[in-house]
Amino acid sequence: MRIGILSYPMLFQREGGLQIQVRETIAALNRLRDEALPRMRVELVDPNRDRLASYDLIHVFSAINGNHRIVESACDAGVPVVLSPLLSPVWNRAAGWRARLADRLAGRLTDWNVQTSYAQSKRALQLARLVIALGRPERDAIRAGFLIDEAKIRVLPNGISPHFFHADGALFRHRSGLAGPFVLMVGAISPYKNQLGLVRALAGAGLPVVLIGSAQRADQGYLQSLLHTPGVRWLGQVEHDDPLLASAYAAASVLALPSQGEVLPLTVLEALASGTPVVMTDQSALELPGAGFALRQIGWNDGAGQRRAVCALADAPPERAAVRALVAEYSWPRVAAAIARCYVELLALPEGVDCAV
Repeated sequence: MRIGILSYPMLFQREGGLQIQVRETIAALNRLRDEALPRMRVELVDPNRDRLASYDLIHVFSAINGNHRIVESACDAGVPVVLSPLLSPVWNRAAGWRARLADRLAGRLTDWNVQTSYAQSKRALQLARLVIALGRPERDAIRAGFLIDEAKIRVLPNGISPHFFHADGALFRHRSGLAGPFVLMVGAISPYKNQLGLVRALAGAGLPVVLIGSAQRADQGYLQSLLHTPGVRWLGQVEHDDPLLASAYAAASVLALPSQGEVLPLTVLEALASGTPVVMTDQSALELPGAGFALRQIGWNDGAGQRRAVCALADAPPERAAVRALVAEYSWPRVAAAIARCYVELLALPEGVDCAV
């Protein structure tokens, strides 16, 4: 079975959660050995050289950035499509209604020569024969905001690389020279991720903030504002498979991700796998029952709430084994097997029939 995976052309021009998700999905599916499942050859598609029709199935990551054209092309070639849309949970019924109204107005004003990004995402969702949501909030957003039948939606989380479960903070402590408690923030340096908001909220709390990630050219001024703030230390970009990253998670007192919105952020899963508690935005698809002792979800603009949550977890850290146990089911072998079963289920259906629960 030949599976092609792709997303928008500029995806790998920078590094982030989606890039890691795509690479890890391909690697985990190719490593999969399950007698109940067919062997799969999974590869990243080069749309400039590879024909979609040469694949048995196409898995598209992200419903934005023109990816509806990929779904359309695969459908025209008779190749079934699985779509991981990565949609924000903020899409509810009211937001979907407003977006459809805006799309109709834009169409009428431009003689239907302009289409909104909402319409493009909805088109991709409609054409895909199976849709994978990263959590129940994203599934609900797909249903309510985009009016997609729940019958063709599956809920499967991101996977976590095994080495994060065995991470130790000694390497980071040695390299950084930090011996005491600190707050870690991993991800792109940008106003959307809101590093500066949290740094200001923690002013005077006695907790240094360590930043890992890069800033695009437009956000260099934002990065400089962070670096001119007392107690902030920037390590630049650290590769996902670098042992220093896993060690930084394990060494941190708290991981913070107070961004304006996330789907299912890998940084949060990886920090929890290393045994480190998390304070993150409440605009997310992540749901972990019984996780309140180690996972606090606070409004991105609630600085006072973020400060209380970070300080509480730093002052009384939860037991690391209990934190790791929260995400024990998110191992890549489990997730890859579930994705593979979705592929097999879809390919077993007659052409033109969507998956049913």
